[in-house]
Amino acid sequence: MYLVVIAWMYVVLMMAVAEAASPNGTVLGAIVTFVLYGLVPLSIVVYLMGTPQRRRAIKAAEAQQAQEAQQTSGQPDAGGQAPGAAETGSVAAVREKP
Repeated sequence: MYLVVIAWMYVVLMMAVAEAASPNGTVLGAIVTFVLYGLVPLSIVVYLMGTPQRRRAIKAAEAQQAQEAQQTSGQPDAGGQAPGAAETGSVAAVREKP
């Protein structure tokens, strides 16, 4: 991936130098050439080429968080209810006044 970026930046740099060195060219034209033919397209290409790597990193981070959450919470309840809930429902017992 980086070889493509380096090669394209070299070509665009040479285009900008030729623009600045030509009798009809200007330095402003060279800067515009460098930005519009080099930096803008390459930023898009690098972003698109890095998408799979970012997805893998996000999935790995989510898996790490899920693993840490499971280790700290212990084993989940197999019954599907919150731990400590009564069989007939989740109504808490009311304590009577003495």
